[in-house]
Amino acid sequence: MSRYYRIFLLIGILLMPRASESQTVAGPELKLIQNDLFVTFSLGLENKSIEAIKNGVDKELRFYIDLFRIWKVWPDEFVLGKAYVRTVRADPIKKEFTATSSDGSVLVEKRFKSFESMLAWTISFKDLKLANMRELEPGQYFVRITAESKIRKLPPVIGYLFIFISENEFKIVQDSAPFSITGAQ
Repeated sequence: MSRYYRIFLLIGILLMPRASESQTVAGPELKLIQNDLFVTFSLGLENKSIEAIKNGVDKELRFYIDLFRIWKVWPDEFVLGKAYVRTVRADPIKKEFTATSSDGSVLVEKRFKSFESMLAWTISFKDLKLANMRELEPGQYFVRITAESKIRKLPPVIGYLFIFISENEFKIVQDSAPFSITGAQ
């Protein structure tokens, strides 16, 4: 029994993605304009990922922008969130660069003249409206940004047999500084 356990453990360790420390999230920066909360942030990719995209490997990036209310005794309360899936596709031979963005209801597809402009659009969010402050109760809040990249499709059998194998190439979480809402409503 222990021999099989060691074999499964070895296979699991070999198939696990390595933790990447060079992926970063810059921000989030928060702005309050006429009672609306806007969020700005960007993802910094490591050179290995950028080179893979340049060489024609499609990449799917998922972004979660969540608003949490801070409680002193209880765990933080999820208030609302938005999710975006951005997919990048580069064809180095034809010099075609396309990216799509979906929030679950709206799909936007863009074509770019350069790889750099496609990448800049894909990994950055500027002044994304998150919430109207008048609709929130008074309290302490923070915004959490989660960025993740899925590994290319693994065969379904591997996922069923090795449930401990991560499906993410990387996953980064970054929180904003806490801010207060007083006298809302």
